[in-house]
Amino acid sequence: MKKKIAIIGAGIGGLTLANLLQKNSDIEFTIYEKGETLNLDEGFGIQLAVNSISILNQIDFSSMNKSELCNPIKLDFYSNKDKICDLDLSQFNSETEKYTTLKRSSLIRFLKNKLFSNLVRFNKSIESVEQDQDILKIKFRDGDIKEVDYLIVSDGIYSQTKSIIEKKEFKPNYYGALAVRTIVDRKKVKDFNKNNISLSMSSNAHTVLYAANEKEYNLVAIIRSKIKDFEKIKNINFVRAIVESSILKNNSALKPLFDEDLACWPIYTSPKPIKSILKNVFYIGDAFYGFPPTFAQGASQSIEAAKELYELLLENKQDIKNIYFEKRLKKTTMINNRSRLNYFAFHISYSLFKSLRNKFLKRLVKNNHFIKSYLGKIYN
Repeated sequence: MKKKIAIIGAGIGGLTLANLLQKNSDIEFTIYEKGETLNLDEGFGIQLAVNSISILNQIDFSSMNKSELCNPIKLDFYSNKDKICDLDLSQFNSETEKYTTLKRSSLIRFLKNKLFSNLVRFNKSIESVEQDQDILKIKFRDGDIKEVDYLIVSDGIYSQTKSIIEKKEFKPNYYGALAVRTIVDRKKVKDFNKNNISLSMSSNAHTVLYAANEKEYNLVAIIRSKIKDFEKIKNINFVRAIVESSILKNNSALKPLFDEDLACWPIYTSPKPIKSILKNVFYIGDAFYGFPPTFAQGASQSIEAAKELYELLLENKQDIKNIYFEKRLKKTTMINNRSRLNYFAFHISYSLFKSLRNKFLKRLVKNNHFIKSYLGKIYN
């Protein structure tokens, strides 16, 4: 008898898992998305290390239009506007798997187009989930009821499904920082190497610039802020004032890039990951854990978690929930610790500490042991 699976959320993790499941005729699945459609207009960028590219290639990612993505060669480190050193990203690449940057919407479109159209159901919000022996009964707010063997929750860091299933409220934690993003025309990028990712560090803030496709660059600034009234960040003048005081006063090279339309939002991270109280319920992507944005592994870990769970479902082991959770927790803890260390290092304020950081960076990017242990364990 075919296994029946419900996937909640048509984000990167859910769509990746669906594409993997589609290859197996012994599995029947449906994706349930609360929105009316997928937002394919959102233009902000994501980074994918080779650990996720190798998985995506199993669903023909290598055939994606090359104009929609880029393969940066190096990561350039700047202290304000002065270049410190660079890290060779190509050392993690193989002939077919390369560090990749692209728009999130481009990846979502690719993943959705690889699926049969009837596999995604829109306007579907969960009202309750109950366990009846080995069967999960899902009731949707529109009155629809589905019975499945497995329920995979992939509806993001603000997951309402998680709170419904576990019968207690889960709220993400404000990380004490704001993200300011914009898309920049390639012609405006003049003071940075267009083949590389540029990371500019300043006091209590950092910016990341990279090509999202042939014509556009993604620019994001992460700025420490104790702001509690998030209504203020809807005011563009307020946002521009924050960018000016925290970044542009120290790095004039970035000024033309921030002339574009800006989007701003608070950064949240997840509470401690949990195993569900129900049998055969699994969390992937940001529903499992939302990372600080300083290791660029959010999308990659959603993809990686989808592959791990897919393989366990095929193996049909009895202890699948514990196996999956322990493996995910180990990787999540490793990345989270590195993300928080990066966050501290990128935002150093005191001149002496900055000087020491820069000296260490120059050595570390050339240290093969450090690169293999700090980055290789994540990227490969």
